[in-house]
Formats: sequence, structure tokens, C-alpha cells
Amino acid sequence: MATEEHSQEKQSKGMSRFLNFIERAGNKLPDPFMLFVYLALFIILLSWLVSSFGVTVKQPGSGEIVPIKSLVSGEGLKYILTSMLTNFTGFKPLGLVLAMMLGIGLADKVGLLETAIKSTILKAPTALTTYAVIFVGILGNLASDAAFVIVPPLAAMVFYTIGRHPLAGLAAGFAGVGSGFTANIIIAGTDALLSGISTEVMQSLDSSVVVTPVDNYYFMVVSVVLLSVTGALVTEKIIEPRLGKYEGDMNSEMQASTPLEKKGLRNATFAGLGYIALLVLAIAWPGSPLRNEDGGLVPSPFLDGIIPIILFFFIVLGVTYGKTVGKLESGKDVSKFMGEAMKDMSGFIVLIFAAAQFIAYFDWTNIGTWIAVSGANALQAMNMTGIPVIIGFVFLTALMNLLVFSGSAQWALEAPIFIKMFYLLDYHPAFIQAAYRIADSSTNIITPMNPYIIIVLAFMREYDKKAGLGTLISLMLPYSLCFLGVWIVLLLAFALLGIPFGPGVHMYLQ
Repeated sequence: MATEEHSQEKQSKGMSRFLNFIERAGNKLPDPFMLFVYLALFIILLSWLVSSFGVTVKQPGSGEIVPIKSLVSGEGLKYILTSMLTNFTGFKPLGLVLAMMLGIGLADKVGLLETAIKSTILKAPTALTTYAVIFVGILGNLASDAAFVIVPPLAAMVFYTIGRHPLAGLAAGFAGVGSGFTANIIIAGTDALLSGISTEVMQSLDSSVVVTPVDNYYFMVVSVVLLSVTGALVTEKIIEPRLGKYEGDMNSEMQASTPLEKKGLRNATFAGLGYIALLVLAIAWPGSPLRNEDGGLVPSPFLDGIIPIILFFFIVLGVTYGKTVGKLESGKDVSKFMGEAMKDMSGFIVLIFAAAQFIAYFDWTNIGTWIAVSGANALQAMNMTGIPVIIGFVFLTALMNLLVFSGSAQWALEAPIFIKMFYLLDYHPAFIQAAYRIADSSTNIITPMNPYIIIVLAFMREYDKKAGLGTLISLMLPYSLCFLGVWIVLLLAFALLGIPFGPGVHMYLQ
């Protein structure tokens, strides 16, 4: 027994040392905006160094031999100065995400999303409460980072109200929001952002290959169901037995939705269903302009216009709810709440300015193509072009996420290299994007770089005054590992069974 306890103590200390190392290393990284500034400067110097050796690369597709161009030259200086604004304003994810957030932000600011979350959890049968918490947490990414603040404390209160350990509810809510952040049954801002970056990267290789916000949709819908079940099982089989019975006291009480809020949610639901019905009718109408010339939907104006369609959907929901509960009295209030939503996006806009320059420099100098071609050739020479390489990419991304929390920042960093490299191996960019998403989400809840960990820890201390970062990480680690494991299995199932990841999207380019 003593030997077993000593072994467990050593493992605990080893995990503690590992987490401390991650925290120290992550704290030494600069802010994501400055990180891309430094990377842009690095590309400027690297382009000068590599070009001085006369390095060339064969352009995929055209077969043209192109040199590595130096930004430390007259031509390079001219490009930096004349392209800076167009690099920023022409960066596809910028307009996509901001347009999405006009609608989603309105729905959030008038209180619709919080009311929907509370109503969903509270109305779930007791036996399905855990599943409902995980499910709502995953869908909470519609509210972007606000879900980290809304769902975990609500879930803790629900568990406490029905006599279960509140920390188990908090952990389940945090797992759903964090590790399930990229999944949803509705096209969200994450889909627009990541697909925009993927498309931007592909422009220099093959402009005919476009990654749309729906290209991972089928995969993500199945992921919601799978992760909801996985998260519930982890909570009930691992987390709750470990926590035991809750003996503490706390004063927080779940504030149920008011009758007016319930009425607003009901009216918004009817309005949303009406909007969807009209959309289905418009698509099904003979000779519908939303279909392509052959009458199909892949590709089609419907898919090309999915962002405006979703934008109007959330505007309809937000306006209906806001009018019902009295939050919106005139059109002026609509613009006010949309403006408040845009204020929350200020950090994203600043980050995109720097990231856009970095990606543009990467493309203009041909360094991205050079690295991608060299990497692809090396993998082919080693006969490493199959699934093991993809799994390796997933694990690499999961580890990188421990140091770079921002999913958009990390994809902007990885996409210019890996999208191109795997494209040369005939993998569809949307497939690589799906592999990235499962890795990036899974470790969101165990990285000290997640700024919401401190907020969740504060919620945790309402129930356990002695709780610390180690307490939280130890609760969340089983979710992170299990989510990553089942997600990898699902990725392989879709890939090997030929199941499309989205409309017309498979593992390989067709």
C-alpha cells in the first residue's frame, strides 16, 4: 500500500512539474498580436537570407520555377508599404466573422442566448441533465467567448439544485464550452473564421479550391452528439465518483427565466422556424436562384451566401426576442446592441491586422510554398504520406495549443505551412482544417494560457475555498484526453469510410 501511495505521489508531482513548465513557457510567449508582429519581422529577415542563396521552388500546379523573394529590397519595401491596407481589409476572415457577429452579437446582447441556455438546462429531465449541460456548453460557442462565463456557473447551480456535486456541473459545463468549442449544429463564427483563413492560404496555390463555412458541417454535427455522450460519461463515471458527495454551503441560486423571457424565447423560436421554412421554400421552389444551374446545392449561391443567410437568421431571432422583452424599442437600439457586440471584437480586429501581414509576407516571398514543397517531398521520400502523418499533426496542434490559446491565431500560424504541405499530398484543405479543429479544441480546458481558466477557478472557489489551479486542471484533464481520443477515432471513421465532412468534401481532393 505504501509503495502504491508513493507511486501515485510521484506521478502527481510529475504532472505538477509538467503543468508548471507549460505555464512558465506559455507566460514567456508574447501577446498574440505581438507574436505575429515578431513573426512578420522574422519572415522579412528570413526572406533576405534565403534569397541571398538564390533558392528557387517549383510552383505547384503551374510548374513555374519561382525564386524566394526578399522583403529587404526595393521591391520588398514597395510591397510592404503598398499592400499593408489591402492585406488587412482584403483578409477574408475579417468580413466573414464581423458580419456573423452582427447577428449573433445582437442575439447575445438582448439576452436571448443566456435565456435559451438556462431554459434548455433547466427543462432537461434529471437523468439527462449531464448530457444537456455538455450539449448546451458545446452549442454555447455561438456566443463566442461569452459562453465561458455563462455556462459553467449555470451548470454548477443546476447540479447543486438537484443535489449533485456543483463542481461536477461546473467541470461538465467548462468541458462542453472549452473542449467542444469548435463543434456545433449551427454554422458559427468559428466556421467562418477558420474557413476564411484556409481559403486565404489556398489562393497562392490553387484559387479554384475554396473552403466554405459549411465544409466541416457534417463532421461537426456528429461531433456534437458524440462529445455530449462522452462528456456525460466522463462526468458520471470519473469526475463525480472522485468528488464524492458535496458537503459545503453556498448562497448562489439559479435564477430561472422570467415569464417575459420565456415568452421572448418562444416568440424567437417561432420566428426562427418561420425564417427556416421560408428559406426551405425558396430553395425548393422550381428554378430557385439559390440552386446551381443543374439544380444542385454543391456548389450553389445558397452555400456561397450562407454567411448573410445566417446573419439574417440571428437578426430575426434577436429582434423578435428584444421586442418581446422590451430591450428593443426602435431601430436605434438594434444598432446600439450591434455596436456593443463589435466592441467585443476589437481584440480580434487588432490581431487580424498583424496576422494578415504575416500571411501575406509568407505568400509574397514564396517561403510558405518552399517549406510546404520541401516538407511534402521529405514525407514522400520517407513514405510517410498516410493517416499516421495526420495523427501526428493532430498531436502537434494539441501540444501547441497549450502555448497559443487563440484558435484563430494558431490556425493563422499553422495553415500557411500545413494546408499547403498536405495539399501537395492531395489532402483536401477542409479535411486538414477538421483535423486542426479537434486538436485545438480538446486542450482548451487544460492550458494555463486560457484566460477563462482564472474566471472558472473563481466560480469553483464559491464551492471549494481551497480549490487551486491544480484542482481545476486535474478535473479537466480526463475530459481533454477523452475528447481528443474519441474525436481522432471519429476523424478516422469519416476519412476511411468515405463519409463527407461537409457538402462534397472528403479526405482527398476529388
